[in-house]
Amino acid sequence: MEDLSRIRNFAIVAHIDHGKSTLADRLIERCGALQAREMTSQVLDSMDIERERGITIKAQTVRLEYEARDGRRYLFNLVDTPGHVDFSYEVSRSMRACEGALLLVDATQGVEAQTLANAYQAIDADLEILPVLNKIDLPAADPDRVREQIEDIIGLDASEALMISAKTGEGVDDLLEAIVTRLPPPEGRAEEPLQALVVDSWYDPYVGVVTLIRVRNGTVRKGQKILFMGTRAVHQIDRVGVFTPKPVLVEALGPGEIGFVTAGIKEIADARVGDTITEERRPAAAPLPGFRPSQPVVFCGIFPVDSNDYDHLRESLAKLRLNDASFEYEPETSTALGLGFRCGFLGLLHLEIVQERLEREFGLELVVTAPSVVYRVHRTDGTVQELHNPADYPDPTKIVKVEEPWIRATILVPDAYLGSVLQLCQERRGEQLDLTYVGNRAMVVYRLPLNEVVYDFYDRLKSISRGYASFDYQLDGYGESDLVKLSILVNGEPVESLALIVHRSMAESRGRAICEKLKELIPRQMFQIAIQAAIG
Repeated sequence: MEDLSRIRNFAIVAHIDHGKSTLADRLIERCGALQAREMTSQVLDSMDIERERGITIKAQTVRLEYEARDGRRYLFNLVDTPGHVDFSYEVSRSMRACEGALLLVDATQGVEAQTLANAYQAIDADLEILPVLNKIDLPAADPDRVREQIEDIIGLDASEALMISAKTGEGVDDLLEAIVTRLPPPEGRAEEPLQALVVDSWYDPYVGVVTLIRVRNGTVRKGQKILFMGTRAVHQIDRVGVFTPKPVLVEALGPGEIGFVTAGIKEIADARVGDTITEERRPAAAPLPGFRPSQPVVFCGIFPVDSNDYDHLRESLAKLRLNDASFEYEPETSTALGLGFRCGFLGLLHLEIVQERLEREFGLELVVTAPSVVYRVHRTDGTVQELHNPADYPDPTKIVKVEEPWIRATILVPDAYLGSVLQLCQERRGEQLDLTYVGNRAMVVYRLPLNEVVYDFYDRLKSISRGYASFDYQLDGYGESDLVKLSILVNGEPVESLALIVHRSMAESRGRAICEKLKELIPRQMFQIAIQAAIG
């Protein structure tokens, strides 16, 4: 068992591209965990798509040994977290496994919207936060301005912020010392009943589901019978280990330690992330707080281009689901597109990544319908229907009101582009909640309908601000709106897979745009084809 005072568990949180995975590489290298020839850049990003897009999707952990300047040996557990808004649930649960966080900010770009969102999550999880300014080797770096931003926007004291360059390694030794002296050790008792948090789980074809855990109290050892408190599933542990980043088997894990267990679990649904593991014969009194299943926010239909690929698509989705519990799907049929699936995602990036993995890893050719959100329809008979698919929209005479999900969006933008950003938010039926200036940048908070955001909001925001605006959102409940179903008819026949639910004020322009697009796409015929858009 490790001495608790010598363990430090910490996460690195940052906006995309602020150098998080590169810093993780430097820390691994300084602690000598991998030989130089084994260092690929971004060691912890294991999926090809993560390396290519340079974004971390799954949370990864690594256990490092560090000899400090006081001559004592410390054990670091570094949790690398995703930086993108769709994966903020992965961030929140990675943080529950830590006591501290390194808030990494690019000294050339300053505080971005995700920096803000992730910093607030770290504060919510009661973590000790260490501000770190990265990329100080670049001529454009402006550490004083960025320090001021950290204090003004996030409200953290940045006078002691560390200056590093993850690329050249400058300042990394001081950072390692600061982790020892400024971050707190974990608490926990080995003699209490076992309580361990499931931080992540993934499927391995040889050993079944591998579960990454953080032990709070008690110990985990081989041969023990464990109980998952959320799903009530019981399994027997057959191996216990840690990542250094390579998997290494160990006898047991005690309080404060992070490692993995396998127990012949077949279904990833049994090892839900955020659940609590305890011992079957001596269970803990209560599970650890903070577990909530992730909710899909964006839905779309996925259909194979070749209808013979349907079974292959079904198997591929089942395999993806093994490693990604936040993604849902159910069968769907369409007159135009044949058999396919209605899928639910955490956000648009999540949808893109799943689509790309299906096409790349499983060699499928896909048709993906326009993304939509979950509406609540209040019917005249008093029931409330959750609507995932515009094709299921009920008869308008039977509807009392329709509610749609809203979000609270935080946008950081240089003030030169503020006017066009405000105009975009107004066009998308937004309500302005707040506008503050920090230096030459504005922070705008808007309440927007999610439906308007999933369509193409992010792309439009990036193009009107020349890529300088950053954007982050949280869900903010449901609100009543004047929504209608927009049906597209070809030769008088409605095409269900093209149906949309839109606000009445946008129905005409949206319908006109789709009809004009179809006019270009449908091949010329010998006779006239009528293309119409209709409401209701």
